[in-house]
Amino acid sequence: MRWIAHIIVNAVLLLALAGYFQSIHLSGIGAALVASFLLSVLNIVVKPVLILLTLPVTVLTFGLFLFVINAITLWLTSWLMGDLFTIDGFGAALFASLAISLFHMVIDAISNND
Repeated sequence: MRWIAHIIVNAVLLLALAGYFQSIHLSGIGAALVASFLLSVLNIVVKPVLILLTLPVTVLTFGLFLFVINAITLWLTSWLMGDLFTIDGFGAALFASLAISLFHMVIDAISNND
């Protein structure tokens, strides 16, 4: 159940980011839900491999390289979605990954405060 809520929150966040920034494009709510689901699957499958491969860089940057890994998975999601979800450039993907991470930190802090 928590995973489904996470997908819905990510979909809403992707819609908000697409509404505010011209470099992120979504074709609609359905595309946002599919992109959020695909991003979750990539975070489960691809992200651990990327973390393992880039572990020395991640350690040297005190974990900040994880934002780059998040941007890579978001950009890969965009590439797999085709015209339904596009991100114009890696900088936009990096900014979106920062925004998503910040939002989830706030949500986790609020939900763990109960």
